Amino acid sequence: MSNRLRVVLGIVAGVILVGSSAAHSLLGWKRLGAALASAGAPPDLITGLGIGWHFAGVAMLTFGVIVIRLFADLRRRHVSLWPALIIAVVYLAFGVGALAVSDMNPFFLVFIVPGLMLLLASWGRPVPAPLADRNRR
Repeated sequence: MSNRLRVVLGIVAGVILVGSSAAHSLLGWKRLGAALASAGAPPDLITGLGIGWHFAGVAMLTFGVIVIRLFADLRRRHVSLWPALIIAVVYLAFGVGALAVSDMNPFFLVFIVPGLMLLLASWGRPVPAPLADRNRR
């Protein structure tokens, strides 16, 4: 895969991760918190779940920012894509597991699709930047 395609695919996957983190924390919690309250869940339970829910959103945001930075840097120099590969495997494993235990709820493709994109972008060795580009850093 060319570096240009790798960079574009990686950055798009990172943007999806950032966007899904915002949707998760802002929209998802609003609906879930309201459903828990209307079901009569104890306030302590709602607070505890909210804290964990928002931590997951921050983790998703962090993963997205790391991915975007790695692939943006790859345009200018050689970088290790191991962090992106690990994030890809985690997203894929979580998505496939969630799909299996949820009776194949297609919602969990929200983890599988960016995970696959990131796996493709981070698999294998990137082509080193040309010597002239490496000397400009």
